[in-house]
Amino acid sequence: MAEIKAEPFDFPAKHDQLALIVIDMQRDFAEPGGFGASLGNDVSRITRIVPDVKRLIQGFRNAGLPVIHTMECHRSDLSDLPPAKRDRGNPTLRIGDEGPMGRILISGEPGTAILPELAPLKGEVVIEKPGKGAFYATELGDVLQRRGIKQLVFAGVTTEVCVQTTMREANDRGYECLLAEEATESYFPEFKAAAIAMIRAQGAIVGWTAHVDDILESIAHA
Repeated sequence: MAEIKAEPFDFPAKHDQLALIVIDMQRDFAEPGGFGASLGNDVSRITRIVPDVKRLIQGFRNAGLPVIHTMECHRSDLSDLPPAKRDRGNPTLRIGDEGPMGRILISGEPGTAILPELAPLKGEVVIEKPGKGAFYATELGDVLQRRGIKQLVFAGVTTEVCVQTTMREANDRGYECLLAEEATESYFPEFKAAAIAMIRAQGAIVGWTAHVDDILESIAHA
């Protein structure tokens, strides 16, 4: 076991049980003209974390540790999209509508794809999720169980929505969760700060947070 310097106290990393989950680093959330931008968000806040996410991914690959990617998206017939979800957001441009990068958040459309700089390698797991949490209506739990994974490092967007939701789902399932602070982001800086505070409050009630360099230093010796 190699401890990672973290808050609220060091994370007890077990490298043979550790995986990285990169949440929703998709074109529709990070590029001008995408769904995120259509809601009035500053997508440059998302793209600026790409170098740190890339470093983290490469560090896990170099250490021979699993990297799992998620994408929020829906079936082309929208059968897995509840009306309550579709009806929220921008009233003139909704999930399933035609956007600048194809149909918004529909599986297989250009905007749904992961940013090229962070593209999964052949053999890496990609989870297509219809909800905010990556365990809902997906095979993620089975994938982790088959691989003997019990600890998860999280990166991606947005901190307070899909990242935090998945961490809470994982926490309830008994996983130890660590958030890489520089490798996650929100369109709203105050939301990121609040999510980090909630995650590590009360003795890591949801999980730990750590800096990318400290995580990389630990897994380099995996």
